[in-house]
Amino acid sequence: MATELKVKDLHKFFGRKQVLNGVDFTVETGHIAALVGPNGAGKSTIMKAILGLITTNGGEVTIAGHAVSITSHQELDNVGALIEYPGIYPFLTGRQHLDLFVTGTKAVKKAKIDWVVQAMQMGGYIDTKAKSYSLGMKQKLGIAQALLNRPKLVILDEPMNGLDPQAVKNLRDVIVSLAKGGTTFLISSHILSELEKLADTVLMLNGGRIVQQTTMHELQNAGTKVFTIHTVDDEGARAALINQGIQILPGNKTIAIALTEEDSLDKALRALINVNVTITGVNQVKHDLEGSFLDMIKSGEAK
Repeated sequence: MATELKVKDLHKFFGRKQVLNGVDFTVETGHIAALVGPNGAGKSTIMKAILGLITTNGGEVTIAGHAVSITSHQELDNVGALIEYPGIYPFLTGRQHLDLFVTGTKAVKKAKIDWVVQAMQMGGYIDTKAKSYSLGMKQKLGIAQALLNRPKLVILDEPMNGLDPQAVKNLRDVIVSLAKGGTTFLISSHILSELEKLADTVLMLNGGRIVQQTTMHELQNAGTKVFTIHTVDDEGARAALINQGIQILPGNKTIAIALTEEDSLDKALRALINVNVTITGVNQVKHDLEGSFLDMIKSGEAK
């Protein structure tokens, strides 16, 4: 598959402070990449560098094979972005904001605006002045501006800010639909549960560099498999498992065991059946994005 975005050995200093220290990653065409890291890790700095908004102290950014920098912007015609906060003019309507950015013939412009207004569910207020907009309405307008011209690459920094649950769900559906059509996304958000539902690729940023690039599938299936067992008599179940020498993981309200051997789960279930404990359910616990993020932070603090 083609590579839409490539960042290689990117460095950035603000005064004497090094914010980016050799950032390397790639995003394939049509993929949704989640950029995660602690506050101040440099996520917004990376996005600004990709968009040629700031100078860097080394490294290179290429979009669709073409170099991008503060002095080379041609490829950015195919990029949409929302970084930090949307730029809103209070005395313009939402539609007038879109008119400022839309490209094409008169008919094409109308079709693009009609599409994005419907996609972002903004029809009820698109013709009112932005000074009356709520935080969520302004955020949706900023996202609409990024998506308006159907760019090949979209960069969104904290796009869920101010959105209610229904708007978040709608935005997720729009992003997934566009990605299936070949649009590439780089998204940063502190709402890790939403990124987990969206992302194909996960980029873990810590200490000024990407410490891990993986797929969401690999992340969720990494490490030792853990199963939770639900019964009608958890106290009796725990006693039966301990009696058979089966280790129960600490710190869990439910009964959780690790699959340290191929037949670990089978042994545990047989031990419960033998003492007539009724089993109501068995679930595999997947390693989620939040858990991986916290592990990364702890690992960084330990160094």
